Amino acid sequence: MTERRLTSIILAAGEGTRMRSMLPKVLHRVAGRAMVAHAVAAAASAGSAHIALVVGPGRDDVAKVGADVAGSAAFSTHVQTERRGTAHAVLAARDIVANAKGDIVIAFGDTPLLRSETFAALCAPLATGASVVVAAFEARDPTGYGRVIMENGAPVAIREHKDANASERAITLCNGGLMALAADHALALLEAVTPANAQNEFYLTDLVGLARAAALRTAVITIDEEEVMGVNDR
Repeated sequence: MTERRLTSIILAAGEGTRMRSMLPKVLHRVAGRAMVAHAVAAAASAGSAHIALVVGPGRDDVAKVGADVAGSAAFSTHVQTERRGTAHAVLAARDIVANAKGDIVIAFGDTPLLRSETFAALCAPLATGASVVVAAFEARDPTGYGRVIMENGAPVAIREHKDANASERAITLCNGGLMALAADHALALLEAVTPANAQNEFYLTDLVGLARAAALRTAVITIDEEEVMGVNDR
């Protein structure tokens, strides 16, 4: 049986304007360490064979922080020149996606409470045939979060709050942002994403619906809301 290799893609290209700081959001420190360092270190501790860090233009400082904590994993940086959504950001590392073998986990550089154990939990359904796995949580207040729409125990779509109807907004199972993809299908799914939404952006969350439309299996794991808390302001 071929060993499954883990490729982690950390998205860290956001401007973080609500931080009201010249310092990039992901370089602000939490518990004495830059936020992006926490995310990359979690990916490294999870046993990633390769960690790809997606940064904004001219952000060699963010890249250096990531490289310093990547450990024994191969490390690369990729520049998202335009900010057109999360799927667009992942495709900044298109070459890494195209050449990945096994499992791909996508995480975010502004979620410093991410645990390495969650990477393994996300990848477990891939080993049994799932192509897209999402991390979800039961929200105390789901306002603003993408809702995970379930049928027969599996996610069939993730609807961003701005695009959700009234019944969908009543759902409390929310998207935690983290996603795992089977490398065999990842690039085709990412390239199928279109910006047909209220924000005119390429949403990573569309991969769930696209996978279902292609008769691929999807799965969900549930995690604590606190683990995927992202930082938006100081």
